[in-house]
Amino acid sequence: MSWKDLLKDNVVSIEDLDEVLNMSPEEKEDLVKVAERHPMRIPKYYFDLIDWSDENDPIRKLAVPASMELNASGDYDTSGESTNTKMPGLQHKYGATALVLSTNVCFMYCRHCFRKRMVGYSAEEISNRMEEAVDYISSHKQVNNVLITGGDSFALSNNMIEEYLKNLTEIDHLDFIRFGTRVPVVFPQRIYMDDELLGILKKYGQKKEIIVISQFNHPNELTEEARKGIKALKDIGVTVRNQAVLLKGINDNADTLSTLLNNLTAIGVHPYYVFQCRPVKFVKEHFQVPISEGIDIISEAKKNLNGLGKGFRYAMSHPRGKIEIFGKAEGKIIFKFHQNKYEEDSDKLFMRDIDEEARWLDADLNLIR
Repeated sequence: MSWKDLLKDNVVSIEDLDEVLNMSPEEKEDLVKVAERHPMRIPKYYFDLIDWSDENDPIRKLAVPASMELNASGDYDTSGESTNTKMPGLQHKYGATALVLSTNVCFMYCRHCFRKRMVGYSAEEISNRMEEAVDYISSHKQVNNVLITGGDSFALSNNMIEEYLKNLTEIDHLDFIRFGTRVPVVFPQRIYMDDELLGILKKYGQKKEIIVISQFNHPNELTEEARKGIKALKDIGVTVRNQAVLLKGINDNADTLSTLLNNLTAIGVHPYYVFQCRPVKFVKEHFQVPISEGIDIISEAKKNLNGLGKGFRYAMSHPRGKIEIFGKAEGKIIFKFHQNKYEEDSDKLFMRDIDEEARWLDADLNLIR
């Protein structure tokens, strides 16, 4: 059986949930409304990780639609992606990095996704002109790395992945190429059962550094299969790093977060970011943790981490840049620009009065709820 055969058992409709959820007609109606707007797709592998006897099971919350997603507060584009788009499917927000939206497809549609505006149903923002994207990157010498994402970059065919790598590894001023993917988490069989994919990554990894940026959010996701997928990547020389999202009801306590990060470093996956969940429409009220609370969780978690585990930054991906959330002191929350869109924000340090309920910063960098 191939990994493609395994995908035939994906859970894709609310009807598929009836046997395990035992929903009332009202609950079912709510979930149908949610899935009509933002589709459900769960690989059978990931679906089987859910403990259905626990309605607060974290895997369930990450994968299964919930009535909370009917709350429309928030914004679809919380990081200003539309203003950084140079052509459909290519964004250039930070000088050194170009971002390619290669697909709107994922093997699983995560309920906290910050690209809900497109993932699973809208292809308007997707790159359909690889040659033009490569030309743009070639002509902008300040770009030293490319992030291929989506959707999920590993949902692309092997031919498409190779075509991207063939073109990008020929650009002299690129130092490395990153793939943004949750495949190691939600469907690792795509990696360890696919010798062709591994061969492609190994071949082009000899020309340029290839880095996989994954997103493990809970220790329960680090299964034997997931570890097998990570090992397959590392065995061919691919670097794997992780960026988690701080999520209410998933990993918003120090023990869970420190266990996740320690387990990642133990298999050679170094934490990269822990992101503040974005105030995305149909996500904000469901998953966002107040920043002040997040600082306390991060601080407590770090007490149980080694130096490698502490190497991540707690940050938010804001329209003006990636803003690191340093901590609290004397009634203030301390922030610093880690990456900036505008030159005047370079390395900028600023403080705001603590608001225990605030979950984001507005355009003027004031705390908002």
